Amino acid sequence: MSQTLENLKEIGGDTSRNTVSYPVEERKQKLDTQRRAYGTGRRKNAIARVWIKPGQGNIAINGRPLQKYFARPVLQSIVLHPFSIANRIGQYDIFCTVKGGGLSGQAGAVRHGTTRALTDFEPALRAILRKEGLLTRDSRVVERKKYGRPKARKRFQFSKR
Repeated sequence: MSQTLENLKEIGGDTSRNTVSYPVEERKQKLDTQRRAYGTGRRKNAIARVWIKPGQGNIAINGRPLQKYFARPVLQSIVLHPFSIANRIGQYDIFCTVKGGGLSGQAGAVRHGTTRALTDFEPALRAILRKEGLLTRDSRVVERKKYGRPKARKRFQFSKR
């Protein structure tokens, strides 16, 4: 081992670790002409287009309030999760349109889109939201049905005789 280090020193190689420095890219705020940030979210077959702007915390999903569209508290907490992580509950108004999938997938899509829009509005929150895994798209989708079977993995009952 010591011979290898000496050989590296002779060649002029670097023997210390973690000396490589990469340029840190400063992220800038991305807003449209109406001072809103936009984010697209996807989950299962649902696609959400989300716009956020500073406000009183009003949330409209397909023109309906959050409590009407997502009646179950679990789905409401999924949608509000990025704001609770970033300590920004009630500071932004959200307007979004969602299509495709079921309610669970739509709630996940709104959360993903909200997270993306929030990072465009406040780039400093990106590290916190990335650490929680909110920026990563959940790529799990329903497995396709196979031929000769009733469902994707289920099999017909086996008959010995």
